[in-house]
Amino acid sequence: MGLASYSTLQRTKEIGVRKIVGASVGNIVVLLSKDFLILVGLAFVIAAPVAWFFCHGWLQGFAYRIDIYWWIFFAAGMLAVLIALITISFQAIKAALANPIVSLRTE
Repeated sequence: MGLASYSTLQRTKEIGVRKIVGASVGNIVVLLSKDFLILVGLAFVIAAPVAWFFCHGWLQGFAYRIDIYWWIFFAAGMLAVLIALITISFQAIKAALANPIVSLRTE
């Protein structure tokens, strides 16, 4: 939430210019969300195999062994993307609905 807020604050003038030129709220939300979703996807690609390795090793130490299914990691990744998207969209929509004249007048 903090990183999304900081990034939106840093790009306030860019958002104002894009709104004046004719960008819609959806375009601005996609612009701000794309970078964060790439980071969440990269984190998932790195974390999923590491988590599987450690969980698999831990579960093999028990008398009754179970397998870890791929859909558990997929569900966790989709939940992480959903939480990130909701958090980022809140900040992006707030910035996209702001008056662009106020953001450009501060200079």
